Amino acid sequence: MTTDGVRIDGPMKDGYDEVLSDDALAFLADLHRRFDGRRRELLAMRDERYAELATGGTLDFLAETKDVREDESWRVAEPAPGLVDRRCEITGPTDRKMTINALNSGARVWLADLEDANTPHWENVVEGQLNLRDAVDRRVDFTSPEGKTYALKDHIATIVVRPRGWHLPEKHILVDGERTSGSLTDFGLYFFHCAQKQLDNGLGPYFYLPKMESHLEARLWNDVFVHAQDALSIPQGTVRATVLVETFPAAFEMEEILYELREHSAGLNAGRWDYMFSVIKTFRTRGTDFLLPDRNSVTMTVPCMRAYTELLVQTCHKRGAHAIGGMAAFIPSKDEKVNEAAFAKVNDDKTREARDGFDGSWVAHPAMVGVCTEVFDGVLGDRPNQIDKTRDEVSVTAAQLLDVGSTPGSVTEAGLRSNISVGIRYLESWLRGSGAVGINNLMEDAATAEISRSQVWQWLHNSVQLEDGQTVTRELVERLIEEEVAAIRESVGGDDAFGHGTWQDARALFTDMALADEYEDFLTLPAYERMP
Repeated sequence: MTTDGVRIDGPMKDGYDEVLSDDALAFLADLHRRFDGRRRELLAMRDERYAELATGGTLDFLAETKDVREDESWRVAEPAPGLVDRRCEITGPTDRKMTINALNSGARVWLADLEDANTPHWENVVEGQLNLRDAVDRRVDFTSPEGKTYALKDHIATIVVRPRGWHLPEKHILVDGERTSGSLTDFGLYFFHCAQKQLDNGLGPYFYLPKMESHLEARLWNDVFVHAQDALSIPQGTVRATVLVETFPAAFEMEEILYELREHSAGLNAGRWDYMFSVIKTFRTRGTDFLLPDRNSVTMTVPCMRAYTELLVQTCHKRGAHAIGGMAAFIPSKDEKVNEAAFAKVNDDKTREARDGFDGSWVAHPAMVGVCTEVFDGVLGDRPNQIDKTRDEVSVTAAQLLDVGSTPGSVTEAGLRSNISVGIRYLESWLRGSGAVGINNLMEDAATAEISRSQVWQWLHNSVQLEDGQTVTRELVERLIEEEVAAIRESVGGDDAFGHGTWQDARALFTDMALADEYEDFLTLPAYERMP
């Protein structure tokens, strides 16, 4: 590459120069030089906050932004074209087959995931951008090894791209000798190549923003949007972004986040799995008051999760923004009894969300689009959303958001074993390059592995007693890892199959993270360093 100060450390395969053109790299370099320093400062502020929380601090609504919350006059921008009706959204990675299936699924929106349902393998980073560009141009197609052909239908979902979180680097693109931000890389490449094309299509460059922990991080994104639009002569306000409220700290700054992004805001989403991970992470050393039971027993109706979703809907509708519900992760099974029970649970979950005022919700598999759509059809009818349902009766306190201790359920050996097994199975796939993994009829993403290893770490470092009386010790965890790995080895076909995958790396990484003396903020950071 000839762009000053930019170095590409990944292999340049056929077509990669179409994404990594000199002009696109110059745009990325400009974003890096303008905004990466602030990004690093904000990450340092996260560390400071966690240090305070570990030594007795707490979370609360911010006194310094009280005027923003009490000012009844401001609203976010009106919904953008293609984002007015969002009753069902499908999420998935940007490989070519998924791109076509998601766009054809009947969902109103496709969350094109460059983050948790993806892995940052160099090929995924670049080829995902090629697939997005081809989808915008309506020239994406695919033929499977079995000879099946996939092509776009006339009516497709609106594309909304989820870039990586602020904490993730892109090690294959260096500017002035520094790794670029994964966030700015994913955003910048898509915006550079597709923003004007989406405008020409009557839509716009739309984004889902993950893992933010404060309104100051939202302010940084807004400044990036303003600059990018000016730099490429795109009208201001064209970018729209939905923020995933999936960290415990962000739940206390929902209104402020909407305010910072208001001319670019497309609402908030209840990112339930990462939110659970953040609940564990935030107060991981604070004993039983912040201890969650087995992952599968934590439903959206437990007090702290209920407070979180009620506040999200009220906050969004108060400001004229969409409120989007959490993901239904179920994958259809060949066992009809399993399907019957799972579809009933999904129906109940979506019914609760629709009645609570959510304007739409997520699914992870095309087969679930009909279930979600039917439920929201029953509440919305011909209306595109229910933003007018302001939920004025809701009053959520900081104490209710923090009420983790009243979550019913037990910590069991089965739950501990499940965390170990699912965590290792997911990591093995992630290290191979697949971030959306079907495990036990659920579509799991990186949040699954984060919850799994975080619960093991928390239970271990708080000497939690299991339901059967056993105390979680290092020796117990090591024994169960050995037993669960043996079961995995048998299930994949023995030593030969186990040895040919990335199973040993996955086991070592999970064990290191779950048993470490110091808690690592994100599993994906050390995992990324093990990737080529």
